[in-house]
Amino acid sequence: MAGRADPWADVDFEEIQDQTCLEVDDIKVLFNCFQLFDTKHQDYLLADDIDEVMRAMGFRPTAEELAELIDEIDEDGSGAIEFGEFAQLCAKFLVEDPDPETMRAELKQAFRLFDKAGTGFITMVQFREILAEVDPNLSEVDLDGIIAEIDEDGSGTMDFDEFCEMMMSSPDDE
Repeated sequence: MAGRADPWADVDFEEIQDQTCLEVDDIKVLFNCFQLFDTKHQDYLLADDIDEVMRAMGFRPTAEELAELIDEIDEDGSGAIEFGEFAQLCAKFLVEDPDPETMRAELKQAFRLFDKAGTGFITMVQFREILAEVDPNLSEVDLDGIIAEIDEDGSGTMDFDEFCEMMMSSPDDE
């Protein structure tokens, strides 16, 4: 292999992983697909060709979905989809959010780990310790703020429904 160029030299795996949550092997496969479709070796695909590319890869977005996705990932509006943008587009079809029932079952398992006494709730003291363990950089003020936000009713506890609500909400929901 001496003297052969690194085929991945131009791929910023870390950045693409941050943007897509894809594994390195998945990114490599997508890069190979991208290169197959980039027949002119321009290092981009035209937005107009993306529908054909996606269908060839087994994805079946509607025309509306595809237009929305291209608008979302083609930030500069150039119509040229570079590999990083292509990976983001494909990740929308490869990385699926679990359905609510699956998510709730997984959260139930996590809740049971925290509810060691089996009381059906986690005390705010326990939750504070968990938060501090997960992120040791949180200050006492940060922890107080998080606890105050979560323990809206002032009960000092969090039951499973409150736990689910907290875990399933996104910063955009606030």
